[in-house]
Amino acid sequence: MPEIEIAAADGSGRFGAYLAMPKATPAGAVVMIQEIFGVNDAMRQLSDWVAEMGFIAISPDLFWRQEPGVSLDPDAGQAQWDRAFALMNGMDQDKAVEDLKATVAHARTLPGSNGKVATMGFCLGGRLAYMMAARSDADANISYYGVGLEGLLGEADGIKSPLILHIAEKDKFVPPEAQAKILAGLSGHSQVAVHVYPGVDHAFARMGGHSWDARAATIANGRSAELLAKTIG
Repeated sequence: MPEIEIAAADGSGRFGAYLAMPKATPAGAVVMIQEIFGVNDAMRQLSDWVAEMGFIAISPDLFWRQEPGVSLDPDAGQAQWDRAFALMNGMDQDKAVEDLKATVAHARTLPGSNGKVATMGFCLGGRLAYMMAARSDADANISYYGVGLEGLLGEADGIKSPLILHIAEKDKFVPPEAQAKILAGLSGHSQVAVHVYPGVDHAFARMGGHSWDARAATIANGRSAELLAKTIG
């Protein structure tokens, strides 16, 4: 797969990232933030889709500190899920944010980049996209079905650039009470738009997955594309 290497800010090593280039440059870049399954086929396909929209897409390996090159299949049985949860639980999320910041900085200087960078994350990556909105200088951030966001509402004052949250109404990992806290906690925030998609489950935007919902995904992806076009060109 097309891959680049990025130096970790703490000097502990270098990590790989999948890179998908658009047909025309200069272009804005989107840091694609993985689910708990690593930079797998789904993340590479999503990155290719973003490149087809005319953006540079970079999907960094955030499990590299535990095991480089993880690529799991969520539709291939419980053992893959067990391994994914073990890796997620072993992740230092603050370190992951630092690695994402390093990826953003690298993306700003890539050949063909116009210097503007957004993030787009899914599941665990949706949580990290929110953290990037609160802690980084990314030009925009997009979170698909981020988990545990109700516990991060205290960081909302740090959000200075546009953030979209895509929430699945029937998300088994984000129950109704958590959704209510998120909606109440971010209500009126000038930089945050929260969209709840009725009747769909976690991972509704993973094409071909068991929870795929074409209508909700198309609406969500349209909102994401609109924000990217507005903020990073």
